[in-house]
Amino acid sequence: MTRSMTAFTRQEQQQSWGTLIWELRSVNHRYLEPHFRLPESLRDIEGKLREQLRQLLSRGKVECTLRFIPERSTESMHIDQVRAQEVISALTQVSELIPESQPINPMEVMAWPGVLQESTIDMSEVRAQAVLLFSQALKDLIVGREREGTELAELIQQRLTAIEQITSDVRTLMPKILQGQRDTLRSRLTELSAELDAARLEQEIVLIAQKADVDEETDRLQTHVQEVRRVLKQQGPVGRRLDFLMQELNREANTLSSKSIVAATTRSAVELKVLIEQMREQIQNIE
Repeated sequence: MTRSMTAFTRQEQQQSWGTLIWELRSVNHRYLEPHFRLPESLRDIEGKLREQLRQLLSRGKVECTLRFIPERSTESMHIDQVRAQEVISALTQVSELIPESQPINPMEVMAWPGVLQESTIDMSEVRAQAVLLFSQALKDLIVGREREGTELAELIQQRLTAIEQITSDVRTLMPKILQGQRDTLRSRLTELSAELDAARLEQEIVLIAQKADVDEETDRLQTHVQEVRRVLKQQGPVGRRLDFLMQELNREANTLSSKSIVAATTRSAVELKVLIEQMREQIQNIE
């Protein structure tokens, strides 16, 4: 299935210890270029994430951003009463040595290291969930890339059909074009009152026909069109192959233009170039 390199997904997961949010954004790029923005507390999972990405994607600039919002609540804090009693006892002893000392301030006791404790989050669980959520986000990103890739493939198919029609029209017109050139040459010779040398005239007609012969170009155009259709049905990355085929199609269109002897074939060559360029622009987004 044809995949685009452009897509976006956002995946969020809430747990008792907090919220994880993944945002993945990909755009077209010649190679696979991942960028990760992770909280420092989760930086050590980046290697696993990069490996997952390399296994499932081949091209594109992919920005991966993870946000971790820890859950805050009054229940997450508690007083170490043993530690607090030790601090109060020590402060009391010191106060007895100081004349007219101030009463013990509870806030000072709470500020003493080890008295006020905050429940710690099991970061191993957070890391595991972040990796799992990334897998879900990556799958959703791929679905988006495939959906857009299908649309791109359909647009390319429409232009391939138009190229086939133009190629067929050129083939149909060529006998009439050559006959018209023969009649024009005869008419000009008559106007000049020149003696008609049948052999010489036929030789000139043959030369014109050889210069204007586009059978080879139209055959190759048709072959390239068939190859593009075949590649679009392949599994895996096909963007580079399609880009190469666009170059080949454009080469044949240029040759057709250079062999043109009437305005009709010139217009056909121009229309072919427009269609090929439109396809090339779409293919820049295909993986």
